Amino acid sequence: MKVPEHEHPLDLINLEEKYAHDGEESESDDDDVNNDLAIVESFRCRCQRCGLEITRYHKSYYKCSSDSCDYSLHKFCAELPPTLRHTSHSAHPLILYKRICQDGYVGWWRVEGNDSWETGVDRGNYEWRCGICRQDHHELLDLCYQCTQCNLKVDINCVMTATEFIIHHPSHTHPLVPITRPILCVCDACGKKHQGVFYHCTTSCTNFCIHSDCVSLPKKLTLEQATNGVFPHTHPLTLSYSFPIEDQGEKSYPKCRICDSRFGETTTLWIYKCDKCWFYTHVACATSKDLPKTHKNFKDADYSDLLNLPFPYENMLKHIGFKENGSQSTKDEGNLTLALTHWSHQHPLILVDTECSDITKPSSSSSRRKSVHNPMKKIELLCNGCVRPITSIPFYMCADEGESCNFALHEWCTRLPDQVQNHPGHPQHTLLLRPKGPNETLGVFRCDVCGLHCNGFAYSCVECGYHTDVICAFIPEKIRHDAHPNHLLWITALGPSERSCRSCSFDLNENNYSFSCRDCDFGLHVGCALFLPQTIRHRFDKHP
Repeated sequence: MKVPEHEHPLDLINLEEKYAHDGEESESDDDDVNNDLAIVESFRCRCQRCGLEITRYHKSYYKCSSDSCDYSLHKFCAELPPTLRHTSHSAHPLILYKRICQDGYVGWWRVEGNDSWETGVDRGNYEWRCGICRQDHHELLDLCYQCTQCNLKVDINCVMTATEFIIHHPSHTHPLVPITRPILCVCDACGKKHQGVFYHCTTSCTNFCIHSDCVSLPKKLTLEQATNGVFPHTHPLTLSYSFPIEDQGEKSYPKCRICDSRFGETTTLWIYKCDKCWFYTHVACATSKDLPKTHKNFKDADYSDLLNLPFPYENMLKHIGFKENGSQSTKDEGNLTLALTHWSHQHPLILVDTECSDITKPSSSSSRRKSVHNPMKKIELLCNGCVRPITSIPFYMCADEGESCNFALHEWCTRLPDQVQNHPGHPQHTLLLRPKGPNETLGVFRCDVCGLHCNGFAYSCVECGYHTDVICAFIPEKIRHDAHPNHLLWITALGPSERSCRSCSFDLNENNYSFSCRDCDFGLHVGCALFLPQTIRHRFDKHP
């Protein structure tokens, strides 16, 4: 198709075919999670004739055939007749004109007809007013219908019928038509007040009205891009047109992960949700233009020893160097001891340095096989020191002939120092390493840093009754976390606070300490920051 005001021919684009598979879930079992991040961008552009947006819900539109040009028209705008009779001015026909600049003069040019300036039309007038809606127009390149006898001008929107602007949006059962004159109204999609063009239902839902920006929201988006890097999330989010109370109840009434408020009774408002995890956010929060882009508030060179959390599936102690302490070597091979006696256990410990190793007892030729922790195969192997899974070799385990002794230690947990001085939670006394907590029978104690219960090794001040697990005994002053990557998180002693942990959503002040950002309202429980691994395996799902 060719239109007179554009130099290139136009092609008709079928939007229904182009976006037929938008939003469909992939059935692929590919373990590469990066494949899930392929995002289908939402289509939106502006019609060069009427000035309104073209969305995928218009079903088709005309686009310039040249790849270097983005000229676009609504299908009905491109097919405007050169002359028409309109009920608003039945006495004379209305003729389609375009306003152009030629030889330094601005004037009206008849779209179809002779190739000269029309007599009786304005020259050099940049502003004109529609004789029906009384709206002023200022654009240099414009189209309108004119009566040359009465000097009446009518804009494109007023001569087109409402049905020609109709869209079919999946959020509503009835067709929607635009209110072409900008209005100030509350949008039924996002719940916010907007000024601009709205689409409303004229069938029976007289109160249903959504802003043009919400009409064009993408079916899928990446939160990090949408919020300028302020709120990252691994998976793409999918647009949902409601969040019923029943669904909220099944998910334990979640909070918006951006504004931290509950969704409540506003069940008809649209949300973005993650199809892979319990992550929900208001549409207005996920697409807010007011969120500033976070800039890094530290230099990597200044913090070379900074811990970057979360770890893949490893203990924090692995990343802190220890001198050999509290153990006695029986044979050395390189830097590792093949067998040792440890102060915390009555039997010798044997090095396991091969997956599914055969462990031979010192006093017998019998052996048994031992594998690392693997929930996929229902194999459980926990370290008796830090009580965290042993997921990699090498490690030490009991070499006693009795099959009932499953004592095991991470290699680095055999080198824990026997005391910790100047602990940030108890600097006045030295904390001593003990094989059990204050409860000598079961050895269960509550860590005074993370607030979690533990039955592994403890660093204790018996005089004050202060106890920490071995991880919290070496708690760093500051960390970097992928949940808040551009800002440092500092260990903070908590007082009265209404903030909640961005991981588990429970109040931060339930424990004595948190990792908090000094530049914004972000905090994590110590346990959520240090103990949650980056990936886990579960026997009910083959994917990590």
